Amino acid sequence: MNIGMKRRYRATATATVALTAGAVLAGSAFATQAQAAAPPKPTIVAKGGFVMNNGTGKTLFTKSADTRRSTGSTTKIMTAKVVLSQKNLNLDSKVTIQKAYSDYIVSKGASSARLIVGDKVTVRQLLYGLMLPSGCDAAYALADKFGTGTTRAARVKSFIGKMNATAKSLGLKNTKFDSFDGIGSGNNYSTPRDLTKIASSAMKSSTFRAIVKTKSTKQKVTTKSGGYRYMAWSNTNKMLSTYSGAIGVKTGSGPTAKYCLVFAATRNGKTVIGTVLTSSSEANRTADAKKLMDYGFKL
Repeated sequence: MNIGMKRRYRATATATVALTAGAVLAGSAFATQAQAAAPPKPTIVAKGGFVMNNGTGKTLFTKSADTRRSTGSTTKIMTAKVVLSQKNLNLDSKVTIQKAYSDYIVSKGASSARLIVGDKVTVRQLLYGLMLPSGCDAAYALADKFGTGTTRAARVKSFIGKMNATAKSLGLKNTKFDSFDGIGSGNNYSTPRDLTKIASSAMKSSTFRAIVKTKSTKQKVTTKSGGYRYMAWSNTNKMLSTYSGAIGVKTGSGPTAKYCLVFAATRNGKTVIGTVLTSSSEANRTADAKKLMDYGFKL
């Protein structure tokens, strides 16, 4: 190699090293900027929380996400999922409202869809009564309808068995149901992660999605005498009116459960879904959920 060629070679090599070093420095600067841009993890009042990207299943936030807790009426997500999973389901088939359903509401001091004994209400309408006003009477009617057995008690037990079998089929290790509505005998529990997975699975049903995003509805039901009346139900999930992009899912509360919410929202084609369990008040439950959804959308 002559002297001129050697000089050109050294110059080229030096330039290459400089470019490579520059690229490394630039890359590390971009990485530092990306790290700096990551939003701070939110602090929530609720004792448990979980958020995931519903499209990818990627976990976005956890707080005691696998600790078993009482779920209150968020249990009804599974109630609805079991009903909607029935083979050859006819949403327009009618169920006659029994006195046992209203007696149950009174004895438990439970939330109600105000169903009237003798009325004939469709399965679809019962699902609205279940998920919007969180009707435990509607939950009882659905369990009685879709459980198997010769007695009401046997049918209810069978239905709860289906709820647990569904949880097992989803691979959930920390979920157990001992009631169709969340009013159990102390053995009704789940976790933020498990409940989110149940809700994500339920949201695959177009009927479920349509119901849980409904703010209010007026349903025409058949009375005992063959006439009709209108039932008006409003959704207990106020996020539908206060959070942009909210599409569900279900509130819950109770002496042990405190204040719970399974929530979902879609913005710019991205859906985040999650759960807060055991928050201290309705206002804090709402604030917790908003923080987690905001955080989920920033990631």
